[in-house]
Amino acid sequence: MVQIPSGRRTLRRTAGAVGAVALLALGAAPAIAADPTTGVALGKLGPIDGVKPGGDVEVPATFTNTGSAALNKVYLSYSVTRGLSHTELPANCLRYEIPSYDEAPSRSEAVCEFEQTVEPGVVYAPEKTLTLKAAGHILYDRLRVVVGTEFTGPDENASDPVRGTAAAVKLVERPDDTPATGGGEDADAADIAVNADNTADFQVSGAELRGAVGDTVDLKVKFTNAGPGWVLRDLGVAPVEVLVDLPEGTTVTKDNGYCDRRTGGGYSCGTSQSWVTEGGGETYTFKVRIDKKVDGAKGSVALGGPARPYDKVPSNDKADITLDVTDGGSASGGSSTTSGGSASASGGSGAATAGGSDSTGGSATGSTGGSTGGSTAGSTGGATAGEATATGGAGSASTTGGGLANTGSGTVLPLAGAAVVAAGLGAGTVLLARRRAVRE
Repeated sequence: MVQIPSGRRTLRRTAGAVGAVALLALGAAPAIAADPTTGVALGKLGPIDGVKPGGDVEVPATFTNTGSAALNKVYLSYSVTRGLSHTELPANCLRYEIPSYDEAPSRSEAVCEFEQTVEPGVVYAPEKTLTLKAAGHILYDRLRVVVGTEFTGPDENASDPVRGTAAAVKLVERPDDTPATGGGEDADAADIAVNADNTADFQVSGAELRGAVGDTVDLKVKFTNAGPGWVLRDLGVAPVEVLVDLPEGTTVTKDNGYCDRRTGGGYSCGTSQSWVTEGGGETYTFKVRIDKKVDGAKGSVALGGPARPYDKVPSNDKADITLDVTDGGSASGGSSTTSGGSASASGGSGAATAGGSDSTGGSATGSTGGSTGGSTAGSTGGATAGEATATGGAGSASTTGGGLANTGSGTVLPLAGAAVVAAGLGAGTVLLARRRAVRE
C-alpha cells in the first residue's frame, strides 16, 4: 500500500561504501561485485485526439522491466491538467490535487503502487485500464504517465492524498506486446497531448476616450475567453497577442505592464500565463493624454498572435477605440501626436505575472525563462497541447507576436511536480515577468 515517507530517503549501499574505504585503508583490493542492473521503460503512448467534452478517456499504459533482475515493487502515476479528472481509483492508488504555481497550471495526480514480482524483459500493464473524465471545458489538455521503482512522494504544494475506494488492481503480463527499450534506471516518463472536439471564443472590447484637450484620461480595453473551452499552450507561450492602437491626437503617458510598443506605433500585449480559463482574460489599462481634436480619429483593439482554429466567431476579434473631444480644441485632419509614442520594439513583448491567469494588468512578478521543455523532468518529444487543431490534430507552433516565452514542449511536461521547464523564447510578445517590473 502506498505510504508517504516521513523523512528524506537514506543513501543506498552506504555500508558497502564504508567497507570499501576500510579495505583501501588497509591496502587491500576489494572484490568487485557484479550488481544486477535496474531499469524501467514505458511502452509507446501517442496523442489522444477527438475527445468529447463529458466523455471518458482511457490510458492504455504499459511498461517493461529493462534491468537484469526482478523488481518487487513498481509505481505508476498519472498527472492531468484541469480539463481532465480522475474517476474512481483502486484502493492501491492515492490521488492529490496540486494548485497552479510557478507558471505551471493546476493538475491532479494519482499514484498507484503494485507490490508484486516484475520479471525482466516482460511487458506489464494494470489489469484494469485507468479511465479519466473529460470536463466540459476540455480543449488542449495534457496527461503525464510515469513508471518508477520508488515512491517519490507528493508535490510540496499538493493537498492531502485521498486513497481510492475501488477494488485494488494488480499488474498482468502482456506476452503479445513488444518489450519497451530505453527508459531510465529508476523511472521513465511520457507526456501525451489530449485534444478535444471543442471551441473557445476569444473576443475583445473597445472603449471611448472622452475629455478636453490637455486632459489625461484612463483607457481600459479587455480580452476575454468566452469559452466554453479553456486554452493551454506551452509553458511560456501566451494564448493570444492583443494589439492596441490609439486614436490620432493622443499620447500614451503610462502604458500597461503586459504591453510593449510595436514598430510603427501602437502596442503589443501579452497575457499573464500560458493559459486562459473559460470566462478569464486580461484588462489592459493605459493613461492617455488628449493633445488635439482630430476629426474622425479612431483607434482599435484586435486579436493577433498564433492561429486559433478553435475560435469560430471572428466577428468579435476587433473593436474600436473612439475619441470624443469635449471642448473646442483646434480640429485637424492632419497628422498629430501618435498613440504610444516612439516605437522601438521589433516584435513587442508582454510582461506578465506568475500568479493566476485572470489578471487585470497589475504587477508583473512572474518569470517564464528557462529551457528544456514544457513538462516535468524535461522534454522528450510528443505532441504540443496548445497547438493542436480543434479536431484534435497538432497545429503550428509559430507565433506572430503576442506570447510568453516559447517552450519546445515534448513528451515530458511539468505535470508531475518535478522541474517546471520552458524551452526557447518565442518570437514576438514575450512574457517577461520577474524581468520587467510594471511601470508605475
